[in-house]
This record gives sequence, structure tokens and C-alpha cells, in this order.
Amino acid sequence: MLDDGGIHAIVNAYGADILSHEQMQIERDSLQHGAVTTYEHSIAVACLSVKIADRLHLWHHVNLRSLVRAALLHDYFLYDWHEKDNGSHRLHGFRHPYTAERNARADFELDDIVSNSIRTHMFPLTPIPPKYLEGVIVNIADTLCAIRETLSPSRFHAAKP
Repeated sequence: MLDDGGIHAIVNAYGADILSHEQMQIERDSLQHGAVTTYEHSIAVACLSVKIADRLHLWHHVNLRSLVRAALLHDYFLYDWHEKDNGSHRLHGFRHPYTAERNARADFELDDIVSNSIRTHMFPLTPIPPKYLEGVIVNIADTLCAIRETLSPSRFHAAKP
């Protein structure tokens, strides 16, 4: 089983270009749940996704690179949804997966697994379930991280890879 250092090494190995991309500054400056930024949330989802794959011995069933990249990009919508605007943030929970996929496609090369995982990570709020195991894992990790961050935001600090 991987320890936290091994998990962070995997996230860095497959996501370094994403984590260092200039657009990630928007995620660093935008709150996601409680006091947790979108950047911290994305890292937490990526780390938990790898941990789930590890604990369930899914190494021969998942594309690890795609899993990490989908987790890091699942909320790549590039705005603070808490800020008042002209209504474009309305129904954020239903719409942001499509915005995140469009933004990710503009900045990175996406395979089908990553693209589908981003688009379906809010299932069942979005009507189509994930097509790939990686998307199911990202969906579960995102839900667990969001619950943890919302219920105990003052105690949560994402481990930075």
C-alpha cells in the first residue's frame, strides 16, 4: 500500500504540468468549500482517487495517468462560483462539469477517459453516469472530499504534492 508520500509522488508525476499551469492561479484564489480553495480541493480529490485505486487494488484496471489528470481537472471551471455575477454561475452544480471540460480541453490534451470523467463527475446531478472506472473513482473521491471540506472546513488543509 502506498503512503502519503507515494500518493503525492504519483499526483506530481502525472499532473505536474497541470499544477504549474498559469490558469491554476485562478483555482488558488477561488474558494470551493468552506475555506478550501478549488486548487486544494482538486489536489485532495486527486490524492484520494489514487488512494482508492491503491486500497482496492485497481492498478490493473485503471489508467493511472488519466485518473490523476481527471481528478486535477474535474473543477477546472476557472471562476469563483461564490461571487455575484450576471447569472452565469446560476445552476453551477449542474453546469460546471461542462465548463471544466471545455476549459481543460483548451489548455491540455485530453483522452476520452479524462474528458468523460470531468463531464460526469457530478453524477447524479448530471444525468449521464461515468463511462469509465476512473470517472467513478473521481466521482466518489470528489463527493467524499466535498463532504469533509464542508463539514469541517477549519480543520481541513489539503496536503500539497
